[in-house]
Amino acid sequence: MGTRISKALEISTFLSWSLALIPLLTCSRPGRGSEARVERRTSSPPKTQNQMLTESGPQTPDDAQVKAVLDKMAAAGITRPTTVADVRKAYLFYPKLSGTPEHVFHIDDRQIPGPAGNVTVRIYTPNPTRGLPILVFFHGGGFVAGNLDTHDNPLRSVTNRCECIVVSVDYRLAPENKYPAAPEDAYSATKWVAEHAGDIGGDPRRIAVGGDGAGGNLAAVVTLMARERGTPSLVFQILIYPMLDASTMRPSWFTESDVPTVTRESKHKLLSTYLPIAADLGDSFISPIRAQNFTNLPPALLMTYGGHDPMRIEGEEYIRRLKEDGVVAKVSLYPKAIHGFFLMAGELDAGKKCIDEVATTLRNAFNSTPTGSSVKSVPRSTSRN
Repeated sequence: MGTRISKALEISTFLSWSLALIPLLTCSRPGRGSEARVERRTSSPPKTQNQMLTESGPQTPDDAQVKAVLDKMAAAGITRPTTVADVRKAYLFYPKLSGTPEHVFHIDDRQIPGPAGNVTVRIYTPNPTRGLPILVFFHGGGFVAGNLDTHDNPLRSVTNRCECIVVSVDYRLAPENKYPAAPEDAYSATKWVAEHAGDIGGDPRRIAVGGDGAGGNLAAVVTLMARERGTPSLVFQILIYPMLDASTMRPSWFTESDVPTVTRESKHKLLSTYLPIAADLGDSFISPIRAQNFTNLPPALLMTYGGHDPMRIEGEEYIRRLKEDGVVAKVSLYPKAIHGFFLMAGELDAGKKCIDEVATTLRNAFNSTPTGSSVKSVPRSTSRN
């Protein structure tokens, strides 16, 4: 099913992974549909119209706040969730940490056509102005949990503070719908938004994508899909502690193997639920960091947290690769936050700052976007399985 990985990697993998996950690991080897990593340039990326982005400094929430949140999560029995039921229980609890919902000028739930039936979206409109920029957002939840309601509070705030339309996408979840259901729904919804932007009061020239966790993975994947398929035009990507590599062989997954909310074990189990047995973990639509190149992708802001983020290393590597291929990108570090802090603005200062940074960054990007397309079609070098 794919090229062989080294014997040492196989031994390490089999020793550390459960037998139930052997089929998933077997298909993680680079295969016919995968994209090999190419030699990276070391020169500085060229300047672009969005070069106003700069590296942000650390933003540190109060440690007592983090401890209080972890205590509440422990009392609710949702720390270190591993099963689908555990993760879904956790995402039902997170809205209790997100604060009081802000009033938004207009909110509309509607059905739009998708690749396998209708997809539900929630459209947030901050004011009656026409031609507003648009953020298409994909919620987190390990590909198995989350919905329009779990992320309602932070998206209300982003809508108001950015003064943009936000379209939240209720994509299909695993295990009921395995890959590629989620990314195809995400791409289809983004394409629909571009084609119907005027109908919802938006500007088709100013569309960004974003998401947290698994939703950050989908946002990055949608930018690759849009580039490969030549549409829609995207001007920015917001990636909040995203999962960018389906592998867990980086050292951080071992050193941070027993941290709150996201663990190596939980990632293994959730991916085995999300991916079919024959999936290739080297496919860039599963692991965006494995793309052959990152040219002609929209500028990016990636938010990560320090201390106990096993995905921080891959996130920083992803941003570095974007820069090497001429894409304006930055990492914003929240040193003492925890996974899910975007949903915890009612309890964590880090959550409030995250929402503010998302809104400010998007507003600057939208305001600096010139007319015309920002996406050029760049097909992948190999066919997919």
